[in-house]
Amino acid sequence: MESLKFLIAPFIVLVFTCCGCGDSKQDSLDSIAEEYVKLVLEIGQYDGDFVDAYYGPEEWKPAAGDPLDSIPPGELTNRVVQLIDNLDNLDREGLSDLEGARLRMLGKQCTAVLTKLKMLRGETYSFDQEAMLLYDTKAPSNDTMHFNKLLAILNDMLPGKESLPEKYREFSAQFIIPPDKLDQVFQTAIMEARERCKKNLYLPANENFRLEYVTDKSWSGYNYYQGNSQSLIQINTDLPIYIERAIDLACHEGYPGHHVFNALIEKNLVQDKNWLEFSIYPLFSPQSLIAEGSANYGIEMAFPGKQKVAFEKEVLYPLAGIDTSLANLYDSIQQIRAALNYAGNEAARAYLDGNISREEAASMLEKYLLYEPERALQRTHFIDQYRSYVINYNWGKDLVADYVENAIKHTKSDRWIIFEDLLSTPHTASSLSN
Repeated sequence: MESLKFLIAPFIVLVFTCCGCGDSKQDSLDSIAEEYVKLVLEIGQYDGDFVDAYYGPEEWKPAAGDPLDSIPPGELTNRVVQLIDNLDNLDREGLSDLEGARLRMLGKQCTAVLTKLKMLRGETYSFDQEAMLLYDTKAPSNDTMHFNKLLAILNDMLPGKESLPEKYREFSAQFIIPPDKLDQVFQTAIMEARERCKKNLYLPANENFRLEYVTDKSWSGYNYYQGNSQSLIQINTDLPIYIERAIDLACHEGYPGHHVFNALIEKNLVQDKNWLEFSIYPLFSPQSLIAEGSANYGIEMAFPGKQKVAFEKEVLYPLAGIDTSLANLYDSIQQIRAALNYAGNEAARAYLDGNISREEAASMLEKYLLYEPERALQRTHFIDQYRSYVINYNWGKDLVADYVENAIKHTKSDRWIIFEDLLSTPHTASSLSN
């Protein structure tokens, strides 16, 4: 994650203790939003992962410097509590549905900011409590019987008589992208995803991205949104990269994933409406469930049905020099593995709640996600760093998918229209379920 390195800005005293003191509701909410942005920027000094993107007024940033060590007792917490009180006291009469959604989302974002502040000062929560406070949802639990049934299906699908992990590793090794082919494969996948998005939703004329390959990260890919519809997309090459990850990361980090999501938020909410709370993206907040869930669902938006494996076979496999004869079987296996992904939530929940050790968590990931030992260990470091954030990928995707499918049934609208509206309006997990 990109660190924001700022020095402490002078303490900004809230000049309002309630809303409606001569100002319009819009002015009052805008004032709360401004204080929220400045406060999140200050908190970013103490946790380099906290601020994922910022493209608001430059003068609101604290002076640049090294990250600070300890949160001052009470000061920042009291300011977040004051923001929440001001939001609660704001007169809601006459607000449009969209304005009401803005108000509700800002309140939940502030709750997440308060929770993260408490965590930075040493307060602890259970996995599910943390997820509810930070991401406005609790991910479902699954027992091992459910995952063992899926493993049995995989075992029957894979050739060989070795153990399932050994069979999978031997089989999947045929689908590793050679390092000297990585850039060509990824550039091709991203450009195809981009063209498919252009045909179906609005993209700012100046939007663009830069692709880099990095090492020594706990994640496989990352989008650093730069503002003005520009992104830096990084791909981690610490471990072998398999062919299916080309389209997955192209869509998730780029089109119609994080790059498009941030560009639409910036255009439709920050530039057009001047809702400046959306000029900052605190990573540990309800916004992330929508961001990660829509990014994963976006893979199916850009490559629905069998279009993903068809494009892989016709274009990406040949570019990577991979035999296409087993492509359909490999794709079917990946679909089962996607269903097994929820086992990663169980490993994270048990590990962070102190019920299992890191080694036991890694063993769960090796067994149920079929990770190599090195990849399983890398994932435990991701869990250490981002904690309950892991639910945003799978549970977030399912919530977004259900929302889109239900909206199609009720409105008969085009799937892309609903998806674009989701990316362009205030939403949290609970609003997806309503």
